[in-house]
Amino acid sequence: MSFALNGPSELLFYVNGRKVTEKNADPETMLLSYLRKKLHLTGTKYGCGGGGCGACTVMISRCDPGTKKIRHYSANACLLSICSLYGAAVTTVEGIGSTKTRLHPVQERIAKCHGTQCGFCSPGMVMSLYSLLRNISEPSMDQLMEALGGNLCRCTGYRPIVDACKTFCKATDCCQSKENGICCLDQEENELLDSEQGNRTCQKPFQEEEFLPLDPTQEFIFPPELMMMAEKQPKITRVFYGERITWISPVTLRDLLEVKAKYPDAPIVMGNTTVGPNMKFKGIFHSVIISPDRIAELNAVNYTDNGLTIGAGCSLAQLKDVLTDMILELPGEKTQTYRALLKHLKTLAGSQIRNVASLGGSVISRHSTSDLNPLLAVGNCTLNLASKDGKRQIPLNNQFLMRVRSSDLRPEEILISVNIPYSRKWEFVSAFRQAPRQQNALAIVNSGMRVLFEEDTNIIRDICIFYGGISSTTVCAKKSCQKLIGRAWNEEMLGDACRLVLEELFLPASALGGKVEYKRSLIVSFLFKFYIEVLQVLKMMVSLNPALGPYLPSEYGSVLEDFHSKHYETVLRYQKVDTKQFPQDPIGRPIMHLSGIRHATGEAIYCDDMPALEQELFLAFVTSSRAHAKIVSIDTSEALKLPGVIDVLTGKDLQDVNSFRDFLETEEILATNEVFSVGQLVCAVVADSDVQAKRAAHLVKIEYNDLKPLILTIEDAIQHNSFYEPERKIEYGNVDEAFKTVDQILEGEIHIGGQEHFYMETQSMLVVPHGEDKDMDIYVSTQNPRLAQDIVASILRVPSNKIMCHVKRVGGAFGGKSIKTSILAAITAFAASKTGRPVRCILERGEDILITGGRHPYLGKYKVGFMNDGRIMALDVVHYANGGFMLDESVFVVEMGILKLDNAYKIPNLRCRGLACKTNLPSNTAFRGFGYPQAALITESCMTKVAAQSGLPPEKVRMINMYKEMDETHYKQEIDAKNLIKCWNECMEISSYYRRKAMVEDFNKKNYWKKKGIALIPMKFPIGLCSLAAGQAAALVHIYLDGSVLVTHCGIEMGQGVHTKMIQVVSRELGMPMDNIHLRGTSTETIPNGNVSGGSVVADLNGLALKDACQILRKRLEPIISKNPYGTWKEWAQEAFNQSISLSATGYFRGYESNMDWEKGEGHLFHYCVYGTACSEVEIDCLTGDHKNIRTDIVMDIGHSINPALDIGQVEGAFIQGVGLYTLEELKYSPEGILYTRGPEQYKIPSFCDVPSELNISFLPPSKVAHTLYSSKGLGESGLFLGSSVFFALHDAILAARQERGFSGVFTLNSPLTPEKIRMACEDKFTKMIPKDEPGSYVPWDIRV
Repeated sequence: MSFALNGPSELLFYVNGRKVTEKNADPETMLLSYLRKKLHLTGTKYGCGGGGCGACTVMISRCDPGTKKIRHYSANACLLSICSLYGAAVTTVEGIGSTKTRLHPVQERIAKCHGTQCGFCSPGMVMSLYSLLRNISEPSMDQLMEALGGNLCRCTGYRPIVDACKTFCKATDCCQSKENGICCLDQEENELLDSEQGNRTCQKPFQEEEFLPLDPTQEFIFPPELMMMAEKQPKITRVFYGERITWISPVTLRDLLEVKAKYPDAPIVMGNTTVGPNMKFKGIFHSVIISPDRIAELNAVNYTDNGLTIGAGCSLAQLKDVLTDMILELPGEKTQTYRALLKHLKTLAGSQIRNVASLGGSVISRHSTSDLNPLLAVGNCTLNLASKDGKRQIPLNNQFLMRVRSSDLRPEEILISVNIPYSRKWEFVSAFRQAPRQQNALAIVNSGMRVLFEEDTNIIRDICIFYGGISSTTVCAKKSCQKLIGRAWNEEMLGDACRLVLEELFLPASALGGKVEYKRSLIVSFLFKFYIEVLQVLKMMVSLNPALGPYLPSEYGSVLEDFHSKHYETVLRYQKVDTKQFPQDPIGRPIMHLSGIRHATGEAIYCDDMPALEQELFLAFVTSSRAHAKIVSIDTSEALKLPGVIDVLTGKDLQDVNSFRDFLETEEILATNEVFSVGQLVCAVVADSDVQAKRAAHLVKIEYNDLKPLILTIEDAIQHNSFYEPERKIEYGNVDEAFKTVDQILEGEIHIGGQEHFYMETQSMLVVPHGEDKDMDIYVSTQNPRLAQDIVASILRVPSNKIMCHVKRVGGAFGGKSIKTSILAAITAFAASKTGRPVRCILERGEDILITGGRHPYLGKYKVGFMNDGRIMALDVVHYANGGFMLDESVFVVEMGILKLDNAYKIPNLRCRGLACKTNLPSNTAFRGFGYPQAALITESCMTKVAAQSGLPPEKVRMINMYKEMDETHYKQEIDAKNLIKCWNECMEISSYYRRKAMVEDFNKKNYWKKKGIALIPMKFPIGLCSLAAGQAAALVHIYLDGSVLVTHCGIEMGQGVHTKMIQVVSRELGMPMDNIHLRGTSTETIPNGNVSGGSVVADLNGLALKDACQILRKRLEPIISKNPYGTWKEWAQEAFNQSISLSATGYFRGYESNMDWEKGEGHLFHYCVYGTACSEVEIDCLTGDHKNIRTDIVMDIGHSINPALDIGQVEGAFIQGVGLYTLEELKYSPEGILYTRGPEQYKIPSFCDVPSELNISFLPPSKVAHTLYSSKGLGESGLFLGSSVFFALHDAILAARQERGFSGVFTLNSPLTPEKIRMACEDKFTKMIPKDEPGSYVPWDIRV
């Protein structure tokens, strides 16, 4: 062997143009942690640790020694071991531009197009776009969307990021798509929107002509040293020794085969996209890893007479490029398999994964959901293997995929390359897949199908069908295919094929992954699609003999077409600034988020970006693995033996401070005797590194005895009468009498699933103790610094004035960073106090989701009485919310749901009960909308069912029941709803609702398997905190002698732009340029007793406090300014100082009067309402449940906008989050209460592909709002419910499908309306064909909670 394992190799690579060498590189050190901790480049963020969110995206550049070409590609730093980077150049967001040097155009445009909110995902977005532009300076929109497909954002709704991307595209104002023969630029509605109307404008909220030009010549050159290394690299195997793992990188095939012979059990790693996550998340450990480096034979692409041979080391992105070229060069009959593979490669994972994952890794890993293996198998591909003993070839067939030993690789063998044959004439190959999300999501079911006909006939000569996702391996319907040979390609054959395949591929009711009946339906749906696809081509090929091709109804033709899709057309219509307003006054102007540039350059500092402190420790939690159990023992001995472990904290350490008062109940901080949920905090490990803390946490052994009852679902809670007190009830009018007078009565129920916050920055805190006076600084990502301060002070038994809580910015929160964050901070603070050292705690994504809870799942049961004309006269409804094991804010959420359940409707007789269920799940908490999104959906479901029962259009039922101007709510508060009517009418007009509804109906008549739907949904969102004390706010303004101003308030910047708005307020009130004003962050040290930031009122309350402070200062300085009206602020400040006039002022806002008497069922709770309406149009595939959001129009009443750019961002960001809630995001629990969905691989939030192709947002003209900040309205939460317009548009499309198939009557659709629910609601001959399982006859994989 030409290498010796006697000493570590030196690792050499470049980062941002600078040489990096490591003499003792540890294979377990990922590039992400190396960048952040060793090189202190914190712009690259941790988001999930599994390559699923894109927050850690960097650009990797390598030189191909053969071609001498440089390949630039994006990659996930969280998956790349530093040992894999030998000879590579890494570029991070800091390397392409900064505020200290120069901005890169990508950074500038994403910021100035308002494409950042919390900013945590922005560096990843920047680097994905930058990597693309390094290869293609003028990309198409398709290429841009493909490049960003692996990046997630929870704040913006993606539209402004797309706007930034479009500035790099080849210039065009047209979508290049004509729907119904009409160009998008000629449509009436766009003409209407594009025209300036009165006091509104449709100008873009940014100046594109001012952007820096993209100049490719100004980019980093590839380091010449690395170029020389690539060309003259000595053929010596590199070895890196870590603490636990040895990493071996052979550079020749001979050495690779020898290494594999010596370590036959060692995995081969190329992109680390399978081995890495398996080691991290599944605990699969490998002491030796083999990582070939640029071995020519593994990367070769050879073209033969029979097909293509591609090296196993080629990345999926390279495979995609090769196949694209082949398809362009070869006749179509030869490229059937290549086209099918290319179809799947476009949606397989994100671009960062495709850039590093290898073809060989995809083949060898044999994941059951692999998109490529079913196609490679049906394509008769073969695998070229090699070992030290020689070469051989095996087929990639059913036996190989099932890991049958005789057909598998031997331990010492390596996959060298894959032969992909050409297809033949009269041979057809197709690919099918259905995933929870169209982009960057593992398939639920996928399939590869191939058929070969006897020449000039429709007689099957050979057929092969493989499915993935329905078993632990990819499976072949071999017996079924054998029985189909010799059959004619007709409907009789199709029917037999469906029955045969369903019989052969048995899927048990309790199968892993659930969705069993849906998967069975996809098996036959894909088969039918293949039948139609082949039939269409066959009919053309045998056109001279029509008898060979059976009749194909014209309305079946669209079954194979992709969804109609424009490239993100947008019109934004917002309020113009009054011409009388001073040009220096920033109020009402679309000003960029003041941290936007720093977000895009990676210079914005978040909690975990703070530099490591001397003697800093790390804390990791041990959580319960049982949903309800007695703790028998906790054994920490093994954990304490691990080097670097300082302590393991349990409830006994906290003793009598192991609890806090949570509103109405006292809650335990660390479980001591009993656990009530999987994920409940039990212990905390403190160690000198985060790695050791996490390893030690796994070594803590807890013995349990399970307890009964186990209450997980709302139905369980009802059965066991398990509820939190108090139950809330409200009654308006005489409900019982009203039911006696109505024409019709309808009863029903709807379930709304929970939702994970999925803020991009996980729970983060750094606690720094100071020995003197027991002072302590807490740097924490929280919405509620006061609560964190209070709980920490309580647990440490010190007064609050010793605990200072600081928040610079938060990387997203949405309600999820308040109570739980404060508990985590308290435990971290206890560890810091006990050890006397700084302690940092950063939750990993999986444990964050497990511990923190989310939006409450809801069950609404209702009885509605109505007249034949659609007027609802009585509604009796019960709301059940799954609160979890701890009270948290569940009762408050239920209260808000009851108070806001009316949505936009005046219901003269209404009764509602609300109950928070106490269950053995992680406790749910505040989430954007706070009960309203669930309660309003229940009411809108009633409206939809009333419309269906009475035979009326849904929009007519909604209009007839809507509030009419001055009116009274069910809690007897007067409201003025005239702007609700304005929003409804304007949305109906600008969306061309009736014209498009007619077009939808026409489309549905012409298409059997595709349906469109359209829905118009109104919204009334009351704003208020239901308490005077909860609405108070304070602010502090200092004017310095140079005329600069420092501002502090108690609002938290978490992406909504509150700090930007506050500086706008100060600028207006003091008549000072915004550049003169600085805001450092929020701290209990400067503003005491601040309220939680939430409820859409942060800017309103804190802005009024700041306005008060500024007016105090202005009044003090008025005599000085009046004497020197043309002076500068520096002169005025100096003169004030000379006259001993204070240049510091505290402002205060007392809050809004608010009261509620639950006994009487009346109160004045809300200060004003935000009104809005959304119209959405969708298209569904009835065979798979897949859907596309075609267009959404939103009209909002916002009073006077302080900053239209930020307000638009809040509306569309909330809307897309609502689309996720109602159509996409599913939390999955096992029957034992274990949460399955703990990361982006299992839990899908909306991505770029979920944004409507056309999204138009319009604000009503300015209107007066009494006693608010400049007549503005809070917009943080309200837009979320408008996402339900997509839900009801889907309902409309499903209704059309059901009616065409003869299913009449009212039906229920629960939320989220996922592809599974859409497909199973579109009942047809295929759903009738599949086996049905009797509930109760099996144990399901997951349960609905």
